[in-house]
Amino acid sequence: MALELPALPYAYDALGPFMSKETLEFHHDKHHMAYVTNGNNFLKDSPLASLSIDEICKKAFAEKSAGLVNNVGQHYNHLHFWNWMKPHGGGKKIPAALMNAIDADLGGYDKMRTDFVQAGLTQFGSGWCWIAKKDGKLAIMKTPNGENPLMHGAQPILGCDVWEHSYYIDYRNARQKYLEAFVDNLVNWDYVEQRFSA
Repeated sequence: MALELPALPYAYDALGPFMSKETLEFHHDKHHMAYVTNGNNFLKDSPLASLSIDEICKKAFAEKSAGLVNNVGQHYNHLHFWNWMKPHGGGKKIPAALMNAIDADLGGYDKMRTDFVQAGLTQFGSGWCWIAKKDGKLAIMKTPNGENPLMHGAQPILGCDVWEHSYYIDYRNARQKYLEAFVDNLVNWDYVEQRFSA
């Protein structure tokens, strides 16, 4: 299967002031496009090419195929990242079933927010922080580079990109401010809920 760059599900300036048009133009059009191009090059001669993107992520990680892990992994992460955000998102406007799971598994909204931000803050270098379903329960996770929870036996329902290109234009080195703005103002909880219920 050839990887393709999806269109953003909103206008480039729709997430301001929390994520700028300039950030989205660089992040989507340049960085995500590079993962698509490089991922397709790595897949060209790979026996994994015919698999679904979820399966490629898992098998590439199991086989320690760094090129595929980082490029196909990043493509998978970004396919969802664009959908995990929306204008006027974030905060506590969370569908009931998902909120119940956050209360039961993650100690409620405030603790979830603190732990999610902390996971992103303590991910040294480039990577992601996540809420994932593992063994039937929600868990906060973090992964380096292009890795994702699929590669670690879990199903990601929310992820935030903490590579510097995701926030440096808007927040410089203030990663915590970016993570807080993401949770408070950008998260598309309806999409998170879809992933949770799937």
